[in-house]
Amino acid sequence: MDILIALIPAVMWGSILLVSSKLGGSAYSQTLGLTFGALLFSLAAFFIVSPEITTKIFIVSFISGLFWAVGQKNQFSAVEYLGVSKTQPISTGMQLVGTSLFGVLIFGEWSTKTKLIIGIAALAFIIVGVIFTSLNDKNNAEKDEKSQFGKGIITLLISTLGYIGYFIVVQWFEIDGWSAILPQSIGMLTGALLLTFRHNPFTKYAARNLLTGFVWATGNIGLLVSAPRVGVATSFSFSQMGIIISTLGGIFLLGEKKSKKQITFVIVGCILIIIGGVLLGFTKK
Repeated sequence: MDILIALIPAVMWGSILLVSSKLGGSAYSQTLGLTFGALLFSLAAFFIVSPEITTKIFIVSFISGLFWAVGQKNQFSAVEYLGVSKTQPISTGMQLVGTSLFGVLIFGEWSTKTKLIIGIAALAFIIVGVIFTSLNDKNNAEKDEKSQFGKGIITLLISTLGYIGYFIVVQWFEIDGWSAILPQSIGMLTGALLLTFRHNPFTKYAARNLLTGFVWATGNIGLLVSAPRVGVATSFSFSQMGIIISTLGGIFLLGEKKSKKQITFVIVGCILIIIGGVLLGFTKK
């Protein structure tokens, strides 16, 4: 049962880009709808769990939520350039590398020789995996496609910085996940409003994407519940498995065009990223 709970974040987070793409709307409407849905879910969770919220917890978690909004909005934007099947694995790889490097440089992780070796091997797997998922069939590599790819990568770099800030701020001040969940979601919605209000996000698609917010929040709750039951290493590793759902879903459910060679590249890249994520989990023991 505990393992099934640990798989919830992978299933939920791996479905976000698929669900949002099916529901439709611009990246602005999707971001607004997701964050509002997450806030509603967090309010319900707050009243059930009733965690302590101090001024420090509120401010730090709120700032973390602002960072998250930057990360999520730009991830949605990257889908417009790259498609789901490329965006998710590349984004996941960038986040894993970025948070790992910050963990080593700021928090002194990988303090033993064994962890250092495992960590370096993990990053190597992830980087090679990202390269594989981003490869194009040379026969299809037109100028417009290269231009779109460049814009997508730049957008994902901004997204990754947002996600890293979201993660690092809470870790730096050692904020408990349950205490952070409500003020964090308030920060997420505030950030979404600041990023989107000039782009007419208040459409029917924002309302539809409330469902995306519920999906994200369910994954977040799953991680909070599973971490103390199966350990941080296992829950962290399992949460990376979602790229299988989003990547293959983008190809086979959303019908994103890929040659057989590209599909092979993407699948191999996803496997390498997952291996890297699992190895990183061992460094967190």
